[in-house]
Parts: sequence; C-alpha cells; structure tokens
Amino acid sequence: MRVVTQRSFGAPEVLHVTEAPKPEPLPTEVLVRVHASGVNPVDAYVRAGAFPLLGEPPFVLGWDVSGVVEAVVPGVSRFAVGDEVYGMPFFPRAAGGYGEYVAAPSLQFARKPKGLDHVQAAALPLAGLTAWQGLVDAAKLTEGQRVLIHAGGGGVGHLAVQIAKARGAEVHTTASAAKRDFVRELGADHVLDYRTTDFAEELRDLDVVLDTIGNGYGERSLRTLRPGGVLVTIVQRADAELAARTAAEGRRFAGVTVEPDHVGLEALTELVESGRLQPYVEHVLPLEQAAKAHALIESGRTQGKIVLTV
Repeated sequence: MRVVTQRSFGAPEVLHVTEAPKPEPLPTEVLVRVHASGVNPVDAYVRAGAFPLLGEPPFVLGWDVSGVVEAVVPGVSRFAVGDEVYGMPFFPRAAGGYGEYVAAPSLQFARKPKGLDHVQAAALPLAGLTAWQGLVDAAKLTEGQRVLIHAGGGGVGHLAVQIAKARGAEVHTTASAAKRDFVRELGADHVLDYRTTDFAEELRDLDVVLDTIGNGYGERSLRTLRPGGVLVTIVQRADAELAARTAAEGRRFAGVTVEPDHVGLEALTELVESGRLQPYVEHVLPLEQAAKAHALIESGRTQGKIVLTV
C-alpha cells in the first residue's frame, strides 16, 4: 500500500510517499480502507521533532481517518465489511493514518455521519473529540453558561464553537478580523479581534475558558473566569505552575489530552446528523502533497481543517 513516511525529523520536505505492507488486523480489530486523512498541528510537531510521540523516524504520521471497513476479525460485532466508519485510532501511539489502510480496534471507530463525505468526516475526529472532551467531559458545560473559546476559527476552535452552542452556552471567541464572519456563522455570540482587543480586559465572570493557543493565554484567561470557573487547556495540560495558580485563584484547572473514544465520536455524529455541527475543510490535497499540507498548517492561517485524499 502507499503511505507517507519520513526518515528524519525536519521541514515538510522530509515527507515522501513510499510503499509499505498492508496491515493485518488483530483480534478486536477491523481493517479500514482509508479514503481521507485529516491533518492536525500535532502531526507537524511530531514530524519536526518538537513533540517526539513516535520516537525516532522512520514512521508514518496521521490519526484522523475516514473510510470503509474491508475486513473484520471474527468476534468483532460492531461493524461489517462495507460499513463506512471514521475515527482517531491509537492516539498518541502510531496509527499510520497517512496511508491506504489502517487496522485498529473496532471500539476506536464510529459509523461515518450521514450527510458527510469522507473528506468532511476525516476532519472531525481529533479536533472534534478534543473540543468535546474539553467542553463536555472536563468542563461539564451546560445550558446558559458563558464560555470563551480561543482561536474560534481554527481546527479545534470552529468545532468547539458549534458544540458549545449546541449545549446552549453563550459563546465568546477570539479570532482575527478575517475570520470574524466565519466564526459568527458558526454561532459565536461575541467575536473579539485578538489583534485589536484585549480579551482579558473585556470579559469577566465566564464559566469556562477553552485555551487552544498557550503562550500566556491560559494565565491571562484566569482574569475572565468567575470564582469556581474552569480553565480548560489543550496546550498547557502538564503545566503544574498554571494548575497551582488556577487553584490558588479559586478556579478549576483541566488539562486535556485527546483520547480515542467511540462514545464521543457517536455524540459528534448525533450533532452532525441533527444539523448542529459541520466541519469546515479549507484545503483538500492528495496524499502525495502531504508536505504542502504541513506547510499550510504551519502557516497558522488555516480556517477550519486540512484533509488529504487517499
């Protein structure tokens, strides 16, 4: 099968299409013929060596996949050959999503949402589960609460805005002026241009903040939370100093690392099929242009997601 691999850490140009053996599914697993694979910032960090999750190269990147079940190991009853599925298998271990086939436990997939094609579905798992696990599982966001989502036009942010609205929250978000209309169309009630407005001066008494940026945003966000409010961070999750400061100020700290979760995927599917969640894909590229996809995501200007077709 074709895969995108790298033999060294480095710039996007280290990514190349090569041949590899098709994986053999083990007990509990299904073999999925991948039609599309999502590209996420973590992919670029791992490729460059900044976040060495997979050890030393060579390895195959990619976790977000959408495709069709091609083989089922006896004993697996959730899916049958021909079912359309999507998921984020094995994260943070290697899944090999930048390839034509993936073998993984059936419980790490869900049925592809009706109404989404494979490209749209591949944009959803990692970013969608990150937003869901942060806002719903960690923060317990409920109707009527006020939430601030940083970078509301980004991969995680644009899905988090929609999930928060579906939960009945009042949604504030930071975004560039160029993404203001996009984020409003997603359902954001208030959009702050981070280049011209200091959110920490504008907002108070929030119930939840979802920080997708880091670089001091978590610390500054504490000023916007009410006593007992929750700071959810997906970038400073292991920051003991920030956790201690949050607790000292009477707020709750929640560091979130996304996990494979078919229950969460099925919740996202329900939101999609009820018309309350729609992933936005700005760039669709063939597998052979994985290096270009990484250059685009490292630009920091992507609106929504980038997906590779396989």
